[in-house]
Amino acid sequence: MSGSNSYIRVRLFLMMALQLAIWGAWAPKLFPYMGLLNFTANQQALVGSCWGIAAVVGIFFSNQYADRNFSAEKFLAASNLIGGLALIGCAFTTSFPAFFACYMIYSLFYVPSLSVTNSLAFANLKEPAKHFGTIRMGGTVGWVVVSWPFIFLLSGTPDLEHVRWIFIVSGIVSLATAAYALTLPHTPPRPAAPGVDALAWREAFKLLAKPFVLILFIVTFIDSVIHNGYFVVSDAFLTNRVGIAGNLSMVVLSLGQIAEVGTMAVLGVVLAKLGWRWTMIIGILGHALRFLTFAFMADSVPVVIAIQLIHGICYAFFFATVYIFVDSAFPKDVRTSAQGLFNLLILGIGNVVASWLFPQLVAKYTIGGTGAAGAVTNIIDYQKVFMWPVGMAVIAIALLALFFKPPTSHPVESTEDDGALPSAAPH
Repeated sequence: MSGSNSYIRVRLFLMMALQLAIWGAWAPKLFPYMGLLNFTANQQALVGSCWGIAAVVGIFFSNQYADRNFSAEKFLAASNLIGGLALIGCAFTTSFPAFFACYMIYSLFYVPSLSVTNSLAFANLKEPAKHFGTIRMGGTVGWVVVSWPFIFLLSGTPDLEHVRWIFIVSGIVSLATAAYALTLPHTPPRPAAPGVDALAWREAFKLLAKPFVLILFIVTFIDSVIHNGYFVVSDAFLTNRVGIAGNLSMVVLSLGQIAEVGTMAVLGVVLAKLGWRWTMIIGILGHALRFLTFAFMADSVPVVIAIQLIHGICYAFFFATVYIFVDSAFPKDVRTSAQGLFNLLILGIGNVVASWLFPQLVAKYTIGGTGAAGAVTNIIDYQKVFMWPVGMAVIAIALLALFFKPPTSHPVESTEDDGALPSAAPH
C-alpha cells in the first residue's frame, strides 16, 4: 500500500512540474517579446491584464462550476489542450489583436487550472497536510528545469524568431500535460456541501471590516504589484543593462526558484521565532533590497546574479506566510474563500496593476542617447524605475509595522485539519 501511495505522489509531483513549466517557459520573456513586436506600453498592459481577468473568471468558473461538473483530470486535459493551441498561436501572430486574442484564450483556460491541480492533489493524497508541500515543490522544479533548454534555443542577442520559442516550448509542454492529465487518478466532481453558501466569498469580504485584515489586504496588494513588476522588467534589465546574454537570462532568474526550496524549508522555524509581522516585513525587505541592488549595482554582474537568491525570502516570507496566516486566523467556514480572495490580489489584481504601471515607468524614464558610430538609441534610466518599487516596499513595511495587530503574534498549533490549503500562486 505504501508503494502505491508513493507512486501516486510521484505522479502528482510530475503533474505539478508540468503545469508550472507551462508558465515558467514564457513568463520571464513575455514583455521583452512584446517589445520586439513593437507593442505600445498600453498594449503590453492589456496583455498583462489577461491574467487578472482570468483570475476573476476563475473564482466563479473553477470553484463554482468546474469543480461541480467536471472530473479534475478531464478539466486539466481540456484546459491544457485549448491553452496549448492558444500558446502556439501566440508564437505565430505578430499583430496585436491576434496576439491578444490568443493570449486571452490561454489565460482563461490556464489560470483556473492552477487551483484544479491543487484540488486533484488533495483528493488523491492520504495525508495532504503532510505531503502537499512536497508535491507542490514539483512546480518549482518544473519552473527551473524548463528554463534550461533556452540556453540552446535562444542566442546571446535573441531576435523575434528566437524568442517566439518561449511560446512554442510552452505550448508543447501544455499539450503534453493535457495527455498526461488523462492518465491521472479519476477525481470526480464535488457536489456542493449541504448548507454551504455558494458565494461564501461574500463572508470573506465582510472580514475586511476587521482592521488587521484590512491592513494585510492593502499590504498584500502593494507587495503583489512589486512582485509582479519584477517579472515585467527583470529580463530586459538583465539583458539590456547588466549585459547578461539573452539565452542565459532565464537561467539566472531561475536561481530565485532554486533558493525558494531552501527558504520554504525553514519558514516554519522562522515563523515560530519571529511571528507573523516580522516574517512578512523581512519578505518585503527582500524585494526592496533586490531592487536597490538593481538600481545601484547594475555594473556588478556577480552581485546582480547573487541577489536573485533572495527571491526565496520574498516569496516564502511574505506570500506563503499570508496563506498560512489566513488558514490560521480566519473562521473555518470562510477559510478557503479567503484564500481565494488573497490569491485574487496576488495572481489577478496585483498582476494587472503591475502590467500597467511598470511599462509606463519604463516608457517615462526612457531617454534618447547616442550609441556606437553616432547611432541614436534609447536608454532606460533603470535607477529611477526601480526606486518606485523600493518606495512602495517602504510604505508596505510601515503599514505592517505600525498597524498590523492580529489576534495572535505567532502561529498557534491547530488541533484539527480542515484541508484549507493555499492555491498555487505566482512565485
